[in-house]
Amino acid sequence: MSRTLRTPAGIPLPQLELLLGAAGWVAGTLGLGSGGGTLLMAAGLLFSGWWFTVIRRRHGRGARLPRELRTRALRVVAAVAVVLVALSIVLPMIGNGWGELTVPLGAVAIGVGLIALASVLVERSWTAVGGALVVLGAVGALLALNTAGTAVPYGVVGLGGAAVLWAAAARRTGAVTDVRERIGR
Repeated sequence: MSRTLRTPAGIPLPQLELLLGAAGWVAGTLGLGSGGGTLLMAAGLLFSGWWFTVIRRRHGRGARLPRELRTRALRVVAAVAVVLVALSIVLPMIGNGWGELTVPLGAVAIGVGLIALASVLVERSWTAVGGALVVLGAVGALLALNTAGTAVPYGVVGLGGAAVLWAAAARRTGAVTDVRERIGR
């Protein structure tokens, strides 16, 4: 017998896209050189820290999830974490060139995880964001197999994924609405 689970009032996990975007930004800048890549990484982390504080002030920790939803969400998160750890360990050990697939396949795993979380927490925007990350990861995997070095797949997938995730975070937390109100549109 199935039970109806009520979704919480408010925004569940308001910082999720922001933190995933910061991780994508770090992964994207790792493929760049040590000078400009380090500067870009610092700028992205500074921006993420500032935005995290703004979201935390506005939404706190987010809507409190009922026990059933919290358990299901943690199962999805744990499964994605296990896949990410396995990818980061196994792919570089296979042989030359396979380590370049770590970030693109990690983006695919996170995208699938967001799609699964969308059905658990009834956040439809995560379906679109997860789908975009899956497509971005697939493109990055093709680039990794067709190019030498990590700059192209890490940069495209990491920085592109960060942009997608940060745009979704801005829309979901109300930052886009606030900017529109300030502009007067």
